[in-house]
Amino acid sequence: MAVREALLALLGMGPAYGFALHGGLAERTGGRRAINVGQSYATLERASKAGLITSAGATDDGLPLHRLTASGETVVAGWLSGTDASGADPWDESLDRVLIAASLPEVPLSPVLAAERERWLARLAAASEVAANAASAGEQPEADASAGARLGRLAAAADAARARAALAWLDEVDAAEDAAALAFAPSDVRPKRGRRRSAQPSASA
Repeated sequence: MAVREALLALLGMGPAYGFALHGGLAERTGGRRAINVGQSYATLERASKAGLITSAGATDDGLPLHRLTASGETVVAGWLSGTDASGADPWDESLDRVLIAASLPEVPLSPVLAAERERWLARLAAASEVAANAASAGEQPEADASAGARLGRLAAAADAARARAALAWLDEVDAAEDAAALAFAPSDVRPKRGRRRSAQPSASA
């Protein structure tokens, strides 16, 4: 997934510290995305160097807070409108983007769903055309009926099937009885990291 863009999207709700953003990523994707905490911190450091986030002070107990810059806000807006990260899988990007957008109180979900639906319809049309052309070529006597050609037809069929699945899922999200209930504000509860210390054995009488 676009880890950087997703973390920046969470900062759209206001300043936050690294471990809270790390936990929010898993929570706001319904548990789909749980990355290594080191990756979260490294991503935030790179975003800071790129001018996408800046310091927003610190918590009462000294944890550094981050906030979006104007450039960071631009990146978030682009990602929510459908700009996939370089090399990212479209399926993962769509699911994570919709789930995160649905969880953010100040992000309207309908435009996100509409943009996703438009892209998957285009992917379905492209995959269907490839599959149809391959099938048509396969009917000709001179056509290459090699294993590679047959695999190509199957690959195009898989792309079309995935596009139909994505469209069906978007319809399911859109038909949710109360989409507003999916959004929630950041928690005030401090996320716990690491294991609790084990209880000391009681002294014998």
